[in-house]
This record gives sequence, structure tokens and C-alpha cells, in this order.
Amino acid sequence: MTSFDTSKQLYILSLFLILLLQIVFPPPAEAIPAFARKYNLSCVACHAAFPRLNEFGQNFSDSNLRLPNWREGTVDTGDERLALPSYAPFAIRAQAFGQARRGKSIDPVSGATEQARSDFQTPYLIKFLASAPLSEHISYYFYGIFAEKGGNGEVIIEDAWFRHDDLFGSGISLMMGQFQVSDLMFARETRLTFQDFMAYRMAGITYDRGLMFDRDLGIFDLGLGLVNGNGIEENFNINSPGYRRPDKMFDNNSDKSVFGRIGANIGPASLGLFGLAGEQANATGSAGIDSGNRDTDKRVLGIDVSGIIHGKSYWFAQALWNSWDGFLDENKKYEWWGGFVGADYIASDTWVFSALYNYADANDLNDTDTIYEGIDINSLSLTASYYFMRNVKGITEINIDFLDEDKQRGSFYTGHLSKEDYILFGFDAAF
Repeated sequence: MTSFDTSKQLYILSLFLILLLQIVFPPPAEAIPAFARKYNLSCVACHAAFPRLNEFGQNFSDSNLRLPNWREGTVDTGDERLALPSYAPFAIRAQAFGQARRGKSIDPVSGATEQARSDFQTPYLIKFLASAPLSEHISYYFYGIFAEKGGNGEVIIEDAWFRHDDLFGSGISLMMGQFQVSDLMFARETRLTFQDFMAYRMAGITYDRGLMFDRDLGIFDLGLGLVNGNGIEENFNINSPGYRRPDKMFDNNSDKSVFGRIGANIGPASLGLFGLAGEQANATGSAGIDSGNRDTDKRVLGIDVSGIIHGKSYWFAQALWNSWDGFLDENKKYEWWGGFVGADYIASDTWVFSALYNYADANDLNDTDTIYEGIDINSLSLTASYYFMRNVKGITEINIDFLDEDKQRGSFYTGHLSKEDYILFGFDAAF
């Protein structure tokens, strides 16, 4: 797995189509009530506890977000080559929380500090979702965020992709659009804790733009993809050789990130091996907060394992090893690792209990007087969810930070300068 320039891209795509005759582990979409409305099913058909998918829900996702009778929900136009949903397949997800916390906002250069011991985070999230099968083999899925973490006034599109589930009758699936690379392991959107899978965020393997092939080989599942490697926010004007050209590039260089995962079921557990190779801009400026103009090699290796016990307890674990060559000093290799372990217990129709342990060691990035010292994390999150209805729940979560609070040691305010303990309560609903 290496980075590639423009002259090799057509070759790569052709090679994929040949090699992927041996390739399912498609990124799980966040299930939405539009599916329940379309097929007249309760949320419990697909969810052990919303938003966690059960086995049927995972199979629904693997089947390109459709049931065999998907045509019954389309308009009868008399044209077999047109499959329009009989109503717009939309849904809403909304969250509101209150927190008591010890965390601070600290400017890494000046040290200026802001803190609110109590914080009403409402709306924390308002999300608009839609998905529909468009043909026998093509589906579309997207969601837009109207408000997240106080960022009102703009709409952000995160997941947005087309998926063909049988390219040229080969059994190979192709997904193209925006998606999370980390969904090959565990989907952040379907976790039950408020706390995130932090290793994915710190490794930079969440949302990106590209394509992914996958195939079920019976014993093994194989996925292989190619993404821009610079996230989903960048775009650049195409303004040469003329003036005010209307189009844009979503990537400013020809290097792409290549990633893949091979998974297998071993007894009652599922095991996966993940790898990614690509490039990222170096860090520069005060405390390393700026992106430089030098491309540096980036590699990620991961192991994930998960299982279900008696249909009530779901457990999962992830470890990631990261190598960032020349990221700060171009003559040095920076290695760090992180991961998480979690479990969800479905106690009843109304009560669900979850635990998530996050750990990361900044290793070579420690004592660099940069914000990347903050990769260090050692925390346990304990969550209780009470389901008023299948699609409406109340959440209480406690996060315990086991790291000691550091003092400023260098020229900048970096490292673990404040504890990250919090207690949270609130609501989460989809309708």
C-alpha cells in the first residue's frame, strides 16, 4: 500500500477491477426511520437498541439498504426502468445534552483559557437523513447536519454516497462518495456512547472522499479503497489558464490514500486486519497548529475484534499503530498507537448499559511542544440509556479521566493541561 501520482491512477483503477475478484464489509449506514416507514417495520427489527444494529440490521445494510420487496414502495409509472419512491424517504435525528465538566478551552500559543463548569449543549445535533434504492443494484444514502456542537448557520454534508452491489455481475460492490474509512471496522454513527472512538479521530481515518470495493468471500470479507486523503472540507478553484472558471478540485495533489481490511469469523468472534498508506501535510507553526506544504508519508495498521453473547451483550475492541514519517522534523519518524475497548448490554426493552475505554500513547510525539502531545488519552465512559420509545431515549454518561493533569513544560500550552472528566444527561431521538 503506497501513495500514487496521476500517471498511475488509471492503472490503479484497472488493477482494482481485476484484483477485486477476490474481495463484504461495506460501511454501515446509520439506520433511519425512513426504512421503518417504507417497510412497515418497527425499529427493533434492525436495532438491538437504536442506533446499534442487530444481525438483521447488519444484513439489511450489507444488502444495499433494501429488502427483496423494495419495489413495492415505488410509484407505479408503468415504466420498469423508473423506480421512484412513493414518498420522499427523509428522517430527522436530534440530540440535546447538559454537561458538568472539568475540560477547558486553552489557546496553545497564548494560554488564554475559557471554561464553563456547567454547559447546556442544545441543540447538540440536528441531522437530516435520506436513502433510497434507485435500481436493482444501486442505492443512495446521505445525511446533512443542520447544527452540531453549537455550529449553527451552516449545513455540513458528511455521508453521501452511491453504492452498486454487483459490478458487471462479479459479486463485487462499489461505493463512491463521502464515507468514513473507519467504518470498515466499527461505525462511529451507530455507537451507543456519547464519547467517541477517539483513536479513529486522532489517526485521521474518519470522513474522506473516494471509492471502495468490497466482496464477501464466504470465509473472509475483503474491502479495498482509495480516497483523497484530505478529508471532506477542502476544495480548490480551477482558474488556469482563464478567469472565473466554474469548477473546483476536491484535492490539491495527485497523491491518494489506499486502505483495506480483511475480516473473518472465528468461532463466536469476528476478527479484522486493517491497513492504510498515504500522505498528509506536515505540521508547522507555533505548537504545530498549522499545515505545511511538505507531504509526508502516513501509515496505519489496525486489528479489530468483536462478538455477541446470547444476543444481549455486544463487545468490541480496536488497536491502531500509526507511523507519521517526517511529520514535524523531516528527518524523523513519529510512531504512536491507540485504541478502545467497549461493551453494550441490552438489559431490557427500556434499559441499555454501555462502557467504552479509550487509550492512546503519543509516544514519539510526546515532549515535542506541539498539540500532538494531546494524542495521549486514558479514559473510561459509562453510559445508561433509557428508551421511552424505540426511537427516543434519555442518556446519562460519566467520563473518568485517568491521566494526571500536566503543567506547561515548553514554550507553548500543549499536553494534558486539564482533566476531561464529565457527567452528561440528555435526549437522543430519530423520527
